[in-house]
Amino acid sequence: MNFAANEFERTPAPETIPGELEESRFLPPLLRQYWDAALRRKFVILGIIAAALVAGIVITLMMSPVYTARTQLEISREQKQITKVESVEAPSSAQDMEFYATQYALLKTRPVAERVARDLRLEGNDEFFASHGVDPEQVVQAAGGSAQARRKLAVELLLKNVSISPVRTSRLVDILYSSRSPELAARISDAWARAFIAVSMDRQFASTADARRFLEQRLATLRERLEQSERQAVSYAADEGIVALDQVRDSEGKTLGNRTLAAANLDALNTALNEAIAERVKAQSEVGGNGATSAEALVSPTLASLRQQRAAAAAEAAKLSVQFEPGYPALRALNQQIRSLDGAIAQETSRIGGSRTQAYRQAAQREQALRAQVAALQGQLTEQGRASIQYNIYQRDADTNRQLYDALLQRYKEIGVAGTIGANNIAIVEPAQVPTSPSSPNLLLNILLSVLAGVLLALAITVALEQIDEGIRVPGQVQTRLKLPLLGTTPDVSDDVQTELADSKSFLYEAYFSVRSNLAFTTNHGFPKSLAVTSTRPGEGKSSTAFALAMILGRLGKRVVLLDADMRSPSVHQVAGTDVNRTGLSNYLAGDDDWQAMIQKSEYPSLSLISAGPVPPSAAELLSGDRLVRLIGELSASYDHIVVDSPPILGLSDAPIISRAVEGCVLVVEAEGAAVRGIRASIERLQMVNAHVFGVILTKLDQKSDGYGYGYGYGYGGQRYGSSKDGVPAEV
Repeated sequence: MNFAANEFERTPAPETIPGELEESRFLPPLLRQYWDAALRRKFVILGIIAAALVAGIVITLMMSPVYTARTQLEISREQKQITKVESVEAPSSAQDMEFYATQYALLKTRPVAERVARDLRLEGNDEFFASHGVDPEQVVQAAGGSAQARRKLAVELLLKNVSISPVRTSRLVDILYSSRSPELAARISDAWARAFIAVSMDRQFASTADARRFLEQRLATLRERLEQSERQAVSYAADEGIVALDQVRDSEGKTLGNRTLAAANLDALNTALNEAIAERVKAQSEVGGNGATSAEALVSPTLASLRQQRAAAAAEAAKLSVQFEPGYPALRALNQQIRSLDGAIAQETSRIGGSRTQAYRQAAQREQALRAQVAALQGQLTEQGRASIQYNIYQRDADTNRQLYDALLQRYKEIGVAGTIGANNIAIVEPAQVPTSPSSPNLLLNILLSVLAGVLLALAITVALEQIDEGIRVPGQVQTRLKLPLLGTTPDVSDDVQTELADSKSFLYEAYFSVRSNLAFTTNHGFPKSLAVTSTRPGEGKSSTAFALAMILGRLGKRVVLLDADMRSPSVHQVAGTDVNRTGLSNYLAGDDDWQAMIQKSEYPSLSLISAGPVPPSAAELLSGDRLVRLIGELSASYDHIVVDSPPILGLSDAPIISRAVEGCVLVVEAEGAAVRGIRASIERLQMVNAHVFGVILTKLDQKSDGYGYGYGYGYGGQRYGSSKDGVPAEV
């Protein structure tokens, strides 16, 4: 045993582990801590849940029934195109989710509510205010008789009781309105859908009206610019003598060609000149040829007649010359006629040749005149070509202004048509039906919510209480928070302490036996010869601990004396089963040296006790002398161990004084009892007088704290190791 004791003293306490890590070595898992905290506060938790449940049921039963009507709308991304004219609003893409989010937000806006209130005249409807729990008389008093104030209150009630519920993965959205009147709820739900459609169309028309006003201003500006540019072009053309006959424009209004008077004249003269040249060349080719063989001679009727007459005369003459002599008168007459006809033919042929020369001269003169005029027009056209550069600049400016003006004018007409048509992308799919059953209150749902709220509130309060509670709750906190070794733990028993200790197989007895075994390793000679048992405050179990240790030592055959040094509140004689407290420690400290007469026998043969004796006027003054040290010394000569029941530490000076007379002290700490700061103060007071504190005994620990030997643990479960059911031993 001495070797084990020396090993215990040489074992150093861990000092290099941080506080949180060190504490985690001795504490149970986090979930287990939460469960233990819930078990400790189970009555608080159950009370809060029960109160929340009762409150939920009472509130539900006191609530008035509310009916909810539903109107379903379909909102399309694209508007129905009645015409091919585009609206001012840009079309939304198929992936534009912001469109529907915007529509859902617009469904619950004040303008829609104001339109509903105005359409249904709700500001003067007392039934509407009564259906929302508002007294009409209070409405009149609050509004002061003002229709505007009543309308404002009606709008606030509408916005408060309407809700928008989109149907997932569809274009449908539900408008839900709740009221105590089912008929009024259905009317308002349908009116809300119609008001939203009307507001949307008004907003669309307003947007086109703004666009029209803007375009009107731009059109007026462009009209002035167009007139100015065209006026500049016309004035410049008049100054430069540019006469435009016709202008050719493309589909966009751009001028492609501009035909002037000079160009047209030059074109006509050039054509006439070409014709004159052709006539002159033709006349020139006919001049100088044989007139008799010319085309004109061949077709001339005069020559043809003369030639026919000559031929007839020649034929007659030839006929007569056969019958008669050349001097025949008739024959001479015919020859004379032939010669006359030949002269006429020669004269006619000569005339035809002279007319060709005259025609050639006329053609040549006409050609020269046309050439002179063409040359003059070419010079004039060249001058106009130079002037047309600036003219074209003015013309292009006018064309540009005309294109802009025509485009804006066309857009202005389209917007006007689109704004007056009133195309809409919202349609009512299912009108509201008058609800037949109330939507709230829902008793089952409210009960579940009440229980949930109670659970959450209970958890919050439990966590708050656990944070406020500074007591030692689990054995693992002793080492980390008090910096003292844990000698053992004792369970919280419901039976009498003496009864529990009388049973050597009880939880309490085995717990104190374990404490005695641990104390046997605190010194090099085993269990301390003299030991003081103290606590921070009264009621933590120090007297029961002192008696239990003394009793166990006595049952082991040791001669033990239990000294009651708590003279302010003596209790050892009651714990030991005797009510005799006539003489005791106070008598000895007052001067009575016969301590042997103060010894009382207990029901245990090896256990004796000395009671506290009469309560002295000042226990601290009695303990301050040397008689307590002398008494401990004399008792050590006669007994193996002396166990002293010391008073509590806080507020009293008795315990530090007693600690100087004994070999060491044991601090009894009640589980979930005194605050940690109070226990630390007690330890500091003992250490100030150089008292040797062997360790801490944690008492009154909940037996259901699994993992610490109480509940279903290995040592102290409901089925203890070594016990049996129905007389059958338990298996190892």
